[in-house]
Amino acid sequence: MNKNKFLAAAALLGLSATASAQTVNVICSVQAEWCSVISTVYARTTGVRINMALKGSGEALAQLIAEKDNPKTDVWFGGTGDPHLQAAEQGLTLEYKSPTLPQLHPWAQQQAKQSGYKTVGIYSGPLGFGYNPELLAKKKLPVPKTWADLLKPEYKGDIQVANPASSGTAYTMIATLVQLMGEDKAFDYLKALHKNVGQYTRSGTGPIKAVARGETAISISFVHDGPGEKMQGFPVETITPSDGTGAEIGSRSIVKGARNRDAAKKFYEWALTPAAQELGAANKQFQLPSNVNAKLDPRIPDFKKIKFINYDYAKYGASAERRRLIARWEKDVNSLPR
Repeated sequence: MNKNKFLAAAALLGLSATASAQTVNVICSVQAEWCSVISTVYARTTGVRINMALKGSGEALAQLIAEKDNPKTDVWFGGTGDPHLQAAEQGLTLEYKSPTLPQLHPWAQQQAKQSGYKTVGIYSGPLGFGYNPELLAKKKLPVPKTWADLLKPEYKGDIQVANPASSGTAYTMIATLVQLMGEDKAFDYLKALHKNVGQYTRSGTGPIKAVARGETAISISFVHDGPGEKMQGFPVETITPSDGTGAEIGSRSIVKGARNRDAAKKFYEWALTPAAQELGAANKQFQLPSNVNAKLDPRIPDFKKIKFINYDYAKYGASAERRRLIARWEKDVNSLPR
């Protein structure tokens, strides 16, 4: 081998070794299947390994707080936007104004601006109900169509929802009801609902998985989690309440003090591309992508047909408000017998 060829080969090997040695440590707060394909595709296309940990958004925020003085995480991917806004407020995430922002939907750009560019919206999804039509038919129960319907005594023990202390989905439910009804009436509602709840799960996706598998009849869930279960052959349908609902803005943040900051920024940019965002629907995740150029799967909920409240992401994304509402839920609701 001549000298030039040897140097070229050595340089190529060096680049390859550098890429393979790079790692991005990611907390992933979306469905496990989506987390897995992101990790695989990114490693395959870039040579950079993703060290992926799966955690609900409430748990993820708790980890970032615990690691504040010695961060072990580079990027927090997905999960409801409120905890991401709280992380930004507490100085746990890095200010980064992506050059891709102009390609994103206004709600995603607003999420970034609101946080001081310490997070960004990557998808949106409405809150609603999952239900098992076979189980409802067997029990001769109607499909719930409003929030009030869930309080009917015939649903006692047949509803699952996540615990808001560990789940962003459940916190979105509380914040939605407070804005829809007023706080005191919302907590009266939650006390009444408590009597019908069979289980509070740790994860926001747990209830709809239980519905799909016939373990419970009804869940309070993000409706985009339903089609993926149905594609696996499970009997599950979703509906949004006709009296109004909220929506999550799933977000992504770079952790302040990240050990692999440059690699984290490259992963962050990749995950905003249409091709990366389309991986969600390709893996049975049917949120609305934030990049306006991403192709939309027909199973993604039609936002034009849903009655949304004017959700105040700034107020309910504040740390103090989240702590206050969860503490009130623990004291006024979760302490009650069922």
